[in-house]
Formats: sequence, structure tokens, C-alpha cells
Amino acid sequence: MPVPGENRRCFLAVLHFFTIILIIITFPSSTAAIGDGQFAYYGFSNSSLTVDGAAMVLPGGLLQLTNSTANMKGHAFHPTPFRLRKSPNTTVQSFSASLVFGIISPYIDLGSQGMVFLVAPSTNFSDALPAQYLGLFNTRNIGNRSNHVFAVEIDTILNSEFMDIDDNHIGIDICDLRSMTSRPAGYYDNSTGGFHNLSLISGEAMQIWIDYDGGAKQIDVALAPFKMAKPTKPLLSMPYDLSSVISDVAYVGLSAATGLAGSSHYILGWSFSMNGPTPPFFTAQLPDLPRRAQEASRRKVLPIIVPIVTATSVLLITLAVFLFVRRRLRYAELREDWEIQFGPHRFSFKDLYFATEGFKNSHLLGTGGFGRVYKGLLSKSNMQIAVKRVSHESRQGIREFVAEIVSIGRLRHRNIVQLLGYCRRKDELILVYEYMPHGSLDKYLYCHSNHPTLDWIQRFRIIKGVASGLLYLHGDWEKVVIHRDVKASNVLLDAEMNARLGDFGLARLYDHGTDMQTTHLVGTIGYLAPELVRRGKASPLTDVFAFGIFVLEVTCGRRPIEHKMNSDKLLLVDWVMDCWNEGSLLETMDPKLQNEYDADEACLALKLGLLCSHQSPAARPSMWHVMQYLNHDLPFPELAPMDMVQNRQVDSPVAYCQSVVSDGTISGLSEGR
Repeated sequence: MPVPGENRRCFLAVLHFFTIILIIITFPSSTAAIGDGQFAYYGFSNSSLTVDGAAMVLPGGLLQLTNSTANMKGHAFHPTPFRLRKSPNTTVQSFSASLVFGIISPYIDLGSQGMVFLVAPSTNFSDALPAQYLGLFNTRNIGNRSNHVFAVEIDTILNSEFMDIDDNHIGIDICDLRSMTSRPAGYYDNSTGGFHNLSLISGEAMQIWIDYDGGAKQIDVALAPFKMAKPTKPLLSMPYDLSSVISDVAYVGLSAATGLAGSSHYILGWSFSMNGPTPPFFTAQLPDLPRRAQEASRRKVLPIIVPIVTATSVLLITLAVFLFVRRRLRYAELREDWEIQFGPHRFSFKDLYFATEGFKNSHLLGTGGFGRVYKGLLSKSNMQIAVKRVSHESRQGIREFVAEIVSIGRLRHRNIVQLLGYCRRKDELILVYEYMPHGSLDKYLYCHSNHPTLDWIQRFRIIKGVASGLLYLHGDWEKVVIHRDVKASNVLLDAEMNARLGDFGLARLYDHGTDMQTTHLVGTIGYLAPELVRRGKASPLTDVFAFGIFVLEVTCGRRPIEHKMNSDKLLLVDWVMDCWNEGSLLETMDPKLQNEYDADEACLALKLGLLCSHQSPAARPSMWHVMQYLNHDLPFPELAPMDMVQNRQVDSPVAYCQSVVSDGTISGLSEGR
């Protein structure tokens, strides 16, 4: 019997509603097209997402933005952009987004960078950097309002350069990673109003809601465990007009990055809606996080293995006590009460012992005047490290020395080898560094086998890289860092042959604007500035002097001091000066280059090396000026050989050091290798 008019229309509307619900339940991993200006992903199988980098859709529909690989980035974007303004020059409309996500870290209490939800005019982030830049910006464009990027960061590490509040927070970012506002991760209980903390790296699924009210010009962000209702009180609430930031047409996307250690960033579901709330997620619609499946498997196996474990527990405990007593002396460390504050930066000797297989000679990377360096592999994180063993210098004050090491471990720059931490055992100090696969630069300059010759493009990039690292140490970080041992053997090469300044065992830290105190004379003969030899007072300009010698060393392929047949010593600076005075400056270029180099760049490098190694500190440029010259942002001063006449080593630091050492008053020096 036909349904009469009005009843028939109601019947069809109800039928249409239940049809949509049936489709969502039947195909939970597909994209549900809710309407114009909206999307919802209940899992990502068969989705049309635009992904790049480490991002991929796993079997079962889980979106993985990063994996356990270090220094990686991954992006995922909804394929079509949204028109966020009704017409040009009008305000940005209201929109809402929601994510169900989970972050699994290899460490229980240590994350490895984080992820962001973003609105941007493009999906091309190929120039963005991983690690603390979250795959969103790089050193050149961060903080630039022309980016037109609005983001909400889910950050799991503290980056002091971006003024992060802690290593577990949510922040609102406008064209920058210095958050406009941020709060520790957590939520407000709807019933009591109390605040509950959440660990972003717990491996548990969480949901985040991001709402922008175009009328009130208000941004709200809420966070809660998955399956919990959206908190009434948001975690973050900030008045801001996004019309000054977001472009007329923009893409909605996700970005995540890893740093020295890898973390897996997973997305279970994702929805977006303009001028209305996002649809809810249900457990049955979404894929599981990997750890949930593992826990389910363990629950099945647990009843089987418990009786076995119980039966053998007494034997195992007895054996464990025996091994503990036997190995206690082998792995004994020196710990004092004041080191508690440095706990996160201290490695156990046991971990380092196993990482290097007992400091075997087969793991030895090199031996210098201040210690032996070994290659290691941390079993827990599968991270490669370089381990340096040096003797205690108690006269320097080991407590202050360790405090400076921990501070230096907070340095973050693409041209600096990161100091990860330390360990103390008996009469030695062990420093742990990021491992550089291509080793030190001096092997490429002076070894004739097993290492290819560096071409000029590589050498000039290395010079600029070390200069950029020193500029960061001298002026761009929160403190002034004097390296005190800049030389080719302390410049390491990463996987892309980029220069990394390393070995901060002799470095000293000072507050900006303070007087730098006289210290023990340490360093390498051939790189020591005259005023450092005479007065023992290190400064940024003594690093500039060593950098100048280093530039000549890389350009000429010769050591700062070379022994001649008649026991005399040839100083590289004097030789280059003589050639310049004779009008044959380019004859000092490394013959291994076979005259394949840019003559203008070569002349710039040679003259810059001489200027930086000038006898008078007042004549040397700062590292800021050095970078300006190398980048051709400032013209190099017009100099003639006579302008550098004071640079002649009349009162040679080499001879001066040897005369002083003969009196037994200087220690800690090594000769250039």
C-alpha cells in the first residue's frame, strides 16, 4: 500500500540516514564524504591521501607518519584544498579538526620529537628539516609570516631554542615553532574540573580537537584519552584572527619527525569540517595501535608461561645474584650526590661497555692527545654512538666540568656533532657523541688510500659548515661557547659529507657580555692564537684564529706545521703569505685538486684564512663577518700582502710553546696531527 505524501518523505529521509550509517559501519577504513568542506577517515585503507617521506598506510588501515628511523620526517595531506574564505579579502570561516593518534617511543620516559596538525597553502615541504623542526620549517624560513602556516604541535621533547615549556606539551604555532601559547599535555575532567596529566609517548590512543571560531576569532584545543567525551574546558584557548595568517585556499595536513632516536607516530582516524563540528569516532571503526595487538598476544601466552617462570624462579634468582656480585666491579661507576640533577644525561658504564663490546680494538675509531674514541651501538635504541675515554682533570673541578658538558649537550645545530651525555668510572671520564659515519676530515686531506679526494665544492661547503657552527657557538646560542680546539681532526663528516664540528671536551661556556676568564692553556700547537699562548685567555677570536688555520689547511691540503729534512719547521701561514707576496697565491692550492676549482672562491678562502689567523686579535673578523664573506653578502676587504705584514710568525707560537713547556709550566697541549 503506498505511503501517503508527508509520511512517504519522512520514510525516505529515515531510510537515507540509516543507509549512510550502514555504509560507515560496513566499510570502516574508507573515506566517508560527509559534504562540502568536510572529510572523515575511519582508518586509511584505499584512501587518496597525499603522503611523502616516511609516511605510509600500513596493512589494516593505520597511517604511520614516522617509524623508528632517526632524523626522518613524514607528511600526509588531504588531497584537495579547501576554500577557507567565502570570497577574497573576507575573514577565514570557522573550522574544526579531530585526530585519534598514538605515539610509541623506544624509551619509556624519553620522546623523540613530535607531530603537528597544520593548515598551509601548499603540500610541498621538501625543504623542511626533521628533528626539532618537525618536518615543517628549516633554518631559513622559520618565523617567516609569508609561510602562511597555522599548526598545533604535539611535542614530546624539550627544545630550548624554541622556548618549549617541557618535553610533553601541546602548543599553538603561527608560522613558527615558538608557540604562541602551550600547556603540558592533559585534560580537564568534565565532572570535577580537575586537571589530569597525559603522557604523549604512553603508546595509548588519544584524541585531540582543534576548533577555530571565525566569528569570535578564537582558537580552542582539547585533548583526552580516546573513548572519553570531549572535555568541556579546552586545554588551550587563545584569541587570534587567523585571517591574517591562512591563505584563501589551503591544504589540511599532518607532519611528524624524529631526531637522534626514532619514534613511531600513528594516526587511527582524522576528520575535518568547516562551519560545524567534526563527526565522532567509534572504536569499532578504527584500526588498532601495534602495541595493543602485542598486549593481546601476551595475555594469551601469560597463563602458559607463568607456571614455567614460577618453577625456575629460585634458580634464576640465585644465578642473578651470583652474576651481579661477579660483574659489579667490572661495571662499577663513580657517582656523587651532586650528579642527581644530571641523571637524564648520564649513561651507564654497562651500556657503553656492551655497546663497544668491551672497548675492543676493532671498535677503535682513533686516538688523540686527550683520549681514545670507540664506535658503539646501543642495544636498546639501536643508535650508533662514538665513545671517548679521557682521564679526569680534577684540578679543573670535575663538578663544574660535568655541568658544562651537560649544557653543551643541549646544543642543536646541523654543523655541530651532538654531545649526548657522559659517564664517570674510577679515574676516567667517558663522553658519548653522535656517530659520524665518514669519520674525521683530516683522513680525507692526508690519507692517500681508502679515502677519496675531496673536490673543491665539497671543501668549500665544509669551510662554510664549520663557520656556521662556530657562529652558532659564539653568538646564536643562549651562552657563548669557546671551542678551544678547532682543527681538521675535530671536524667530522656525516652521511651526506656535511661538516660537523665535534670534540667539545675542551670547550668552555660563558654568559653573553661577561668577561672570559684566563684558563689553563690547552689546544693543539699550530692552531693556537698568540694571545692565547702568552696569556692563556681564550675568546671567540682565538677560535677565529684556529678557524683561519683550518681554512688554509683545507684549501692547501697541508698541515699547519710541517717538519723539513733539516729539522726546521715550515709554517703554513708563512708559506701562503710568501706565495701571495710573490703573486702566486693560487700555487698554494692542494695539487690533488688538479686545478679543478673556482679561482675566485679559492682566493677568497686563502685570503680569509690569512685574515682570520692575523697576529692581532683586533684585525680578525668575527664569525658573523666570516659567514657574510663566504655567502657573498658582504664584499671581502681589499687587502694586499703588506696589509698582512703583522701576520708573519716572527714570535712563533710554536717556538713560544716549546720554550714554555721546557720550563714545565704548560700542560694539555697536543701537536697537530
